[in-house]
Amino acid sequence: MKKWILVSLVSLGFLAAHSQAASTAQPAYLRYPTVPPFRLMKLDSSGYITKDDVRKNHQLLVMVFSPTCEHCKHQTEDILADMKDFKDIEIVMASPMSMDEIKTFYTYYRIGEHPNIRMGRDEKYFLPPYFKMSSYPYLALYDKKGNLITSFEGNQKIATLLSAFHSKDSN
Repeated sequence: MKKWILVSLVSLGFLAAHSQAASTAQPAYLRYPTVPPFRLMKLDSSGYITKDDVRKNHQLLVMVFSPTCEHCKHQTEDILADMKDFKDIEIVMASPMSMDEIKTFYTYYRIGEHPNIRMGRDEKYFLPPYFKMSSYPYLALYDKKGNLITSFEGNQKIATLLSAFHSKDSN
């Protein structure tokens, strides 16, 4: 009986230590600080957008959003209003929400008028856990070599985003 109690206590201690280590582990985007291997369903459902479809040697902004999120709408409006400053930055907008909602968002904001923006559905719900997100929008900035510059949760001022991109350029 004493052996059984001892084995149980050791097992519980091991499980507690293991679960604590798992909960404090770095999220994937910090363990692998390069452009994630995303796979987004194209809006016409004809195929997928992957990181290989993004222009090489360009900075990249990955924005995970919800089409019904007011903060996401405002962030999109701010980016589009300053599109001249984003013309050389590739933008990938990904949402795990319904394709109909994403298409409505795409049409309303006339995303198709901007050749440097790609939008798709994260149908496998890959990016939110990858970035360990807790709210929308989520913005991840990558340099021309595909290395993570920084990331943000929630709305950010355009000056903050551009400053992060430009500070990386000067290094």
